[in-house]
Amino acid sequence: MRQTRVIRVGTLAAVLLAMGAAAVAPPAAAQSLTDRFKSLFGGGSDDKEQQNLPAGGPPVDPTEGLTCPQVNIRAGASTYAVAVPGKQAVGNDVRFQASIVKTARECNLNGAEIVAKIGIQGRVVAGPAGAPATVDIPVRIAVVQGGIGEKVIATKAYRTTVQMTGDGSVPFTIVAEDMVYPVPPPGANADNYVFYIGFDPQALTPERGKKRK
Repeated sequence: MRQTRVIRVGTLAAVLLAMGAAAVAPPAAAQSLTDRFKSLFGGGSDDKEQQNLPAGGPPVDPTEGLTCPQVNIRAGASTYAVAVPGKQAVGNDVRFQASIVKTARECNLNGAEIVAKIGIQGRVVAGPAGAPATVDIPVRIAVVQGGIGEKVIATKAYRTTVQMTGDGSVPFTIVAEDMVYPVPPPGANADNYVFYIGFDPQALTPERGKKRK
């Protein structure tokens, strides 16, 4: 079984999210995160330019003829808000909210399988109720064949832990390097394939089989 690699990174240039303006990260650390993301997914030299790209940016396709699906954020799963116990995540009861800022992907052919790397950058912002010292961020990635009746080809959950800081605005990065799915069979339209990403709180719940162990 392939091991899931989740990379947590410290700081990133400031971005604006729903809960207000984020703070500016230290230049050296922000450069480190930017370089890491660029080295994996071929980003340009200008962060502002990258943020204006459509979800997933341009495909990075080192294998001729291989289609690397677009990255789309599932409707209703673009933000993840957590409230104080017993309350709903609205207004002054919100402890923190996470949002997805930018995505990237890369596909490689390995025999009869496609091995995809999916990168997700986001930010966690403390809410009025005050965020905890650490925040667990759960994300799910799925390969879906579109068309008449969607078909899920593969799906995996990933998570990372973010250390909150005094300014209440912290970036996070998840790089999933083991998203594997079969090459589309003859007759299937590879252009109908898409990577769906989104926050999935159920990913924080231990699987029953593992819990027994």
